[in-house]
This record gives sequence, C-alpha cells and structure tokens, in this order.
Amino acid sequence: MSISQAHGGHYYLPKPSPYPALMSTALLLLGAGGALAVNGYVLPAGWLAGAGGLLVVYVLSGWVGDVIRENRRGVYGEKEGVSFRWGMGWFIASEVIFFSSLFGVLFYERNIAVPWLASLNSHYSPWAGFKAVWPTSGPAGAAFTPEHAWGIPALNTLILLSSGVTVTWGLQQITKGHRRAATWAVGATILLGGVFLALQCREFYLAYTELHLTLGSGVYGATFFILTGFHGLHVTIGMIMLSVIFGRCLKGHFGPDNHFGFEAVSWYWHFVDVVWLMLFIFVYWL
Repeated sequence: MSISQAHGGHYYLPKPSPYPALMSTALLLLGAGGALAVNGYVLPAGWLAGAGGLLVVYVLSGWVGDVIRENRRGVYGEKEGVSFRWGMGWFIASEVIFFSSLFGVLFYERNIAVPWLASLNSHYSPWAGFKAVWPTSGPAGAAFTPEHAWGIPALNTLILLSSGVTVTWGLQQITKGHRRAATWAVGATILLGGVFLALQCREFYLAYTELHLTLGSGVYGATFFILTGFHGLHVTIGMIMLSVIFGRCLKGHFGPDNHFGFEAVSWYWHFVDVVWLMLFIFVYWL
C-alpha cells in the first residue's frame, strides 16, 4: 500500500522545488542564445546557449531523479497515476500540434502557394514560365535532385517500425514480470533508433554533396530539412528516454503493477513512429 493510499487517498504533494525556476532560466538562456545567433552575435550566443543546455540537462536529471525516488518510496497512488497519464497525454498532444503546423506548411506550399505563383499572368509576374510542379525550389531557386523514397527513407521506415515492435514487446514482457526480456527489448529499441539516426545523417550528407539539396534550396529544401530534422531531434529525445528506462530495467524498478514510466516512453516512441510514416508518405513518396 502506498503512503497516499494509507492516508485516505490524499494526493501526494512534494516539497517546494527549485527546478521549475531553474528550467525557466535555462529556456530563457537558450532563447536569448538563439536570438543572438540569428542576428550574427555568434560568440555570446554560443555561451548563452551552452549554459542553457547544460542547465536543462541538470534540471531534467534532478527533477526526473526526484520523481523516480518518490515512486520507489511508494508515495504515489491511483490519483497520482492518473495525473501522470494526463500529463504525458497532453505532452504528446502538444507535439501533435507542433508537427501538424509543419505538415500544414507543407500542404500550403504544395497545394496553394506554388499553383498560385504559376497561375499569375505572365505580363505582370516577374516569374513568367514558372510551372506548378513539386518538388520545386521556387521561381528563382537553384536546381537540385529531390530525395527518393525507395532508398534510405524506406530502410529507415522498416527500422523505425521494427523499433515500435520491440518496445511494445518489451512493455508486454514487463507486465508479465519478465524483466530480463524487457531489458533486452529496450536495448534493441535504442540500437534501432541509433541506426535510424546514423542513416539519416548519411542521407543528409548525400543530399548536400550529391543532390545539391540544402536548406537553401528554396521552399522544398527548407521544408524537407525542417520536417526531417525536427523528427530526428525527437528520435534523439526518445532514445534518451529509453536509455533512462533501460537503466531502470537493469535496477529492477518496473514490475507488473508498477511500470508507467516504461509505458509513457512507449507512447512517445509510437508517436515518433507515426510522424515518420506521415513524413515518408507526404515528403518522400507523394
């Protein structure tokens, strides 16, 4: 029985923590560094962003560590579990909104902006002869070769879908009390995520060096690298989460009745899988 259940189901309230204020400071430093970098102040931007990044790592390590220790002490009950589930659900919902905005930009560029530019009267348009074809770098963009779906992207799709299978199997094993099998499953998921990122870096390198597809390649280049780049960032974040889960599996923190940390990370990883499927279809294939 948890402490919260032993006290009539009262909701557990932790002691005041410095971490919210520290995280706000870290985000302010990162934002200030980014703003300075955009305006050409490279040196102070690097120092501010670096300090902000280190502070983020410190805050997350301490904050997540506190939550893990509280969980191990048994202070969480059913009410706290509901809060954790709602919190993770809203976090993923915010990520859905973020990627929806990026896919919305892709839709607008491809189906509205490009056809509109091509429809302008040649007597008044400075881009006479521009055709509404996709992908395009725009009316005045440099030539490039677009990425094809049936190469690295298709292989990465298979890899990421396989990682979704391994993390799901691992969650099933932990609910059955098979900690060793679950640990192997998490390790396999991390390995597959690493292979995915390595192949994506290879893809970006080939795009720049052989296809002449860069961030400066007009509307297609910017959209392509922003969408795939942010997805790669989310894969990296997911791998960090999985690494924490891997360590906790080794320490025996999870069992059939206490495994929401594992479950929450599996939710996030499946979200990453779904976003990649949409990327593969709307960025690479169609």
